[in-house]
Amino acid sequence: MTVPHRPSSAATPAVRLEDLPFAPAPVEELLRVFGKAVRARQLYLPNNPVYRSALDSVRAAFAPIWRETDDLALTFTETDVRWFGHVALSEPTKAADSLPWTFFKDGVRELRVARGFEDQELVKLLDILQRVRKAAPEEDDLLTMLWEADFANLRYRYVDLGTESVAPLDGVAADVQPAAPGEVAQAVREVSEASRSGVVNMQDFDATLHFLDESELGYLRREIEREYASDLRQNVLAILLDIFESQEAPHVREEITEIIETMMLLMLASGELRGVAFLLSEVQAAVTRGANVTAQQRERLGELPDRLSAPEPLGQLLQSLDESADLPPQAALSAMITELRPAALETLFGWIGRLRNPAVRTLVEGAAERLAAGNLQELARLVQANESTVALEAMRRCGAMKTTAAVPAIARVLADGATPMRQAAVHALTAIGTPGAMQALERTIDDADRDVRMAAVRTLGASKHRGVFARLEQAVKGRKLRDADLTEKMAFFEAYGAMCGDGGIAYLDSLLNGKGMFGKRQDPELRACAAMALGRIDGKKAQAALQQSAGEKDIVVRNAVSRAMRGGGE
Repeated sequence: MTVPHRPSSAATPAVRLEDLPFAPAPVEELLRVFGKAVRARQLYLPNNPVYRSALDSVRAAFAPIWRETDDLALTFTETDVRWFGHVALSEPTKAADSLPWTFFKDGVRELRVARGFEDQELVKLLDILQRVRKAAPEEDDLLTMLWEADFANLRYRYVDLGTESVAPLDGVAADVQPAAPGEVAQAVREVSEASRSGVVNMQDFDATLHFLDESELGYLRREIEREYASDLRQNVLAILLDIFESQEAPHVREEITEIIETMMLLMLASGELRGVAFLLSEVQAAVTRGANVTAQQRERLGELPDRLSAPEPLGQLLQSLDESADLPPQAALSAMITELRPAALETLFGWIGRLRNPAVRTLVEGAAERLAAGNLQELARLVQANESTVALEAMRRCGAMKTTAAVPAIARVLADGATPMRQAAVHALTAIGTPGAMQALERTIDDADRDVRMAAVRTLGASKHRGVFARLEQAVKGRKLRDADLTEKMAFFEAYGAMCGDGGIAYLDSLLNGKGMFGKRQDPELRACAAMALGRIDGKKAQAALQQSAGEKDIVVRNAVSRAMRGGGE
């Protein structure tokens, strides 16, 4: 809403702080952080963290003001922003980036901001100031842009520079004071009732002989809504690609290519992902259909999906989507993600664990799965990526997809990877389950980490991989395992029992039932492990050995024997 400014010739007296409605510090702080946000909007894209931080600071600066009042009135001179006559911000130079001069030079003399402005319309005002500072002389001025924006929580007073002489405006600019609420309301009514020059008022035609009937008005409304709802960007892109196909002149196609590259960056920055997906799919069709397209032109347009798949732009896009409260349609997101290249796989893996938005996380996981399934060599390469989160996700995917091509890379991780990486490698090889994967696991039964050893031994025992039997037998019969905890001992003995057959019964029976010098038996934990190993061996001999200790007094041994006899050869 605009309110014409009425000049006054009275001089503005000095303002005492005690005469102000409340202390000016919150207003001064608001203008300071608002100026920083204006500069941030000039330097960064809307999804940049610096710009978003500046926005948050401005919104936070409104809070102490709204505790004192429901609206804030600011007046502008050439060099100052004033609040009830108090200079809240002063910028002596009339530079292009001066906040007071930006408003003053285009005739705006007062802004009145209401509660709620910072939630919905702050970004709109920052965008307008960014456009004004870059606008050419023949383009719209600030006053026109404010009028087109149709703010709900921002009002402004202005002077008509076309009818007022410059001198009187300069003379009274410093004297402008915020109008009383009653005066503002009256001025708003005056402007609302007055017909703007050059604007057609439909009420003037409502009673004429040839005015439209209700059905015709309904048709016009529907068509207007449809026109406003249509995506003009896709229409523009389609026109550009048609020109590319039909015009073979090199300079024409060069210019079209530059425009398309710029449009893709702008659409990514503004979150227009449907347009990006349309561009990436249609540009390849245009290259195919176009006559006499050179190899250089084909390569340049073919690089567009590669640029989107590069780590930096794709990472910024994923961050923007994750932080966005209003996501683009799912179909648009899926269509754009479909165009990603294998090089994007590493970035997607790195972001899966960081994403907090469930919808975005599901989408990214689906895209990663699709790319991984079609690019197994790239997936295998990422197993040894420098970033641990990427390597862990790659190994998890290799296991889920049973990617045999990744076994050599995972085996190298077992040899020199960190403990979490070795643990993930064991799980991946276990899931793959091929003979080659089992062979790679053999050396891990001597790993320095207990969890790695146990996971490998259980997998090898369950698969009855004979290649590891010699190492298992050495561990079971050696002294080193005696110092391990019961769970680890049990894992080794059960794996040994699953593979030793009748040839191991004598040794296991000697541990469970044998007596040493002076009739002393083995350690109860070791006897319990021997019992569980015998339970893994089919046949009467193993059962007979277990039966000898069925009445054992030691609770640990007796329970182990009972479980082994119930399980039989399971």
